[in-house]
Amino acid sequence: MRLILGSGSPRRKELLAQLGIIPDAILPPDIDETPNRGELPRPYCARLAREKALAVQADADDIILCADTNVALGRRILGKPENAGEAAAFLTALGGRRHQVITAIAVRCGDRIWTRESVSSVKMKRLSDAELNAYLASGEWDGKAGGYAIQGMASAFIPWISGSFTGIVGLPLAETTALLHAAGYPVWTQS
Repeated sequence: MRLILGSGSPRRKELLAQLGIIPDAILPPDIDETPNRGELPRPYCARLAREKALAVQADADDIILCADTNVALGRRILGKPENAGEAAAFLTALGGRRHQVITAIAVRCGDRIWTRESVSSVKMKRLSDAELNAYLASGEWDGKAGGYAIQGMASAFIPWISGSFTGIVGLPLAETTALLHAAGYPVWTQS
């Protein structure tokens, strides 16, 4: 039995390593991540995680772990910004407000799929021009849902969260271990 991480995210690999789990392979699938017309954030995340898990080529007894993280401001999906201008718009919109960070997980073994979503609430302070410009210049926003990484410099902008910190980073470990266990992966077994 091999564990395949269907994600190129170094954060997900690091979070698994906190549990002593090292994937046997890392095979990020290439899927279209465009939201469907009118699609709400939570179903969107769940659909992407499931589609990623189905897109990874694996043997029947391999376990595939995929996830998708997005930031939701009400019904609006804030994915990965395409450029610094869009990142600035996202961060400005999030400033002074609560938003949700949704991470959906899908674990597949053969024809079976187990799924869960982690939904956390986050409040970001209003950023001054100096804070916003320094954060944009850092480049940390690049490739991050909502244009920020809570585990990095942006932690200084987040006075309050409710939910799973690891879910906000990109892989909620409580839910992930439960799904891996359900799929038969020996999470708590010494190798």
